[in-house]
Amino acid sequence: MSAVASGAGRAGRAGSRSGRRKPKFGWNLLGLLVFAVAGFPVYWMLNTAFKPAKDAIDPDPSLLPTGLTLDNFSRALHIADFWGPVGRSLLVSLAVVAIGVVVGMLAALAISRFAFRGRKIVIVGILAVQMVPLVAMIIPVFLLLNDLDQYDKLSGLILTYLTFILPFTVWTLRGFIVNIPKELEEAAMVDGCSRTGAFVRVVFPLLAPGMVATSVYGFIQAWNEYLYALMLLSQKNQTATVWLSNFSTKHGTEYAPMMAGATMMALPIVALFLLVQRKMAAGLTAGAVKG
Repeated sequence: MSAVASGAGRAGRAGSRSGRRKPKFGWNLLGLLVFAVAGFPVYWMLNTAFKPAKDAIDPDPSLLPTGLTLDNFSRALHIADFWGPVGRSLLVSLAVVAIGVVVGMLAALAISRFAFRGRKIVIVGILAVQMVPLVAMIIPVFLLLNDLDQYDKLSGLILTYLTFILPFTVWTLRGFIVNIPKELEEAAMVDGCSRTGAFVRVVFPLLAPGMVATSVYGFIQAWNEYLYALMLLSQKNQTATVWLSNFSTKHGTEYAPMMAGATMMALPIVALFLLVQRKMAAGLTAGAVKG
């Protein structure tokens, strides 16, 4: 009797483990499907960048590369000035991130740690600004920059990017600061630190992963922005995203060199992610568990 019961128990446990494996397998399959859908455009960009130009316009394209060539990259580098637009995009993106993180951190700290009149209005205003479509602000921004003599200048483009990146930075950093207990600062102040010293020695190290994550997303937004760069800068000051339009001519679009240019433009983002991936993971999960 006991042997029968023992066998039934083992069968029940095996069935339970099998039942747990099925949902896990389903989630893994769903994850692979999402990865395939999200990664296929990147694969197709790389495939087109390295294939001969005539194969890029083949009406019956092959999913697998049939031949590899670097001619498209050479064409992309010589169709127009490449390093100039890339350098300008890098300058604008880094300036936006640096200014946005410093100003956003101070603003987020004030909103999170201090009670002042109009605090809720400021928070609602930050959310409201992010809900406004960027295309709706093109004409007002153009007129304002023209009045300030900032049209067709990188400084004007930096100010424009800050209008939609800074609210995102403030709101994101506020979420990180709120999850840092005030008691840590108070304990540091009891031990003799000033409020500034408590922030630098206690809050700032805990906030660093969140700042890295916010900086990366701000950099991506500034690096990939196209519409304002097209409208507010002339061809001599164009950024990398606008530079890609050089491959669309009256004779058609040169898809292979365009994909080669897009691949080279993606390299700074990939390098940035590789450098800060650990901080990114820590920043994205900060505050997820309390205790």
